[in-house]
Amino acid sequence: MSSEDLKALQSLPGVAAWRLRLATWIESGPVQRFIIAVILVNAVVLGLYIDPSLFPGATGLFKTIDLVCLVIFAIELVLKLAVYRLAFFRSGWNVFDFLVVAIALVPGQGVLSVLRTLRVLRVLRLLTVVPSLKKVVAAFIHSIPGLGAVVMVMAIFFYAAAVMATGFFGADFPDWFGTIGKSLYTLFQVMTLESWSMGIVRPVMESHPLAWIFFVPFIIIATFTILNLFIGIIVSTMQELSVLPDQEEANRETHEILERIEQDLATLRKQMKK
Repeated sequence: MSSEDLKALQSLPGVAAWRLRLATWIESGPVQRFIIAVILVNAVVLGLYIDPSLFPGATGLFKTIDLVCLVIFAIELVLKLAVYRLAFFRSGWNVFDFLVVAIALVPGQGVLSVLRTLRVLRVLRLLTVVPSLKKVVAAFIHSIPGLGAVVMVMAIFFYAAAVMATGFFGADFPDWFGTIGKSLYTLFQVMTLESWSMGIVRPVMESHPLAWIFFVPFIIIATFTILNLFIGIIVSTMQELSVLPDQEEANRETHEILERIEQDLATLRKQMKK
């Protein structure tokens, strides 16, 4: 829960005093810093516990620390549920916290043993505790519609390029361009600029000297244009989100000024009538 949720709880009528006090304590700076420290310790311990070769004789200690951290997270979750009740699930951040802790509480035996590895997801709770990280994630979520359009453009471009690459080079280089799927994977490697020249393009140019006419424009469009669109959309969204609170504050101040002017005018009218 954020401070906004705490203010919303405080504005509700008939809320028990103990809930308000407990909510204020949970959302206080010292408690939140303690939770951040526990998350960081837990992340380090989980890494050391999963890889016992680092400290072979300390597996039992790491398991105990991991259990203590899980108990702390569970207590925090129970306290928040007691304070906010069903309102707790109105926030997607809180739902995420609940799922991460719930996964850790599932017994890691039998078919559920894979969930033991997912305990490392608890480190992602930093995204819900640290405000600056929440802003980054919020910006990414708000930019998804714009990113979706870019992904569609990129998919169409990749499919067309894969069809051409399969037709141009598939016969001579079946391992790279023998099928549409292989061409898509090879072009993805080329887009990432991973060994694209010496590993792929130059060997292809030994049989097809003009292959650069295909690959160079592909890299320019896929790497330097489309990928930069992703960055541009996310940065633009972050700027919009950072400006939004300032605009809301300015609108609130303007509204308060207008209310005071209206009150002064009403007082002035009454005086003139007298």
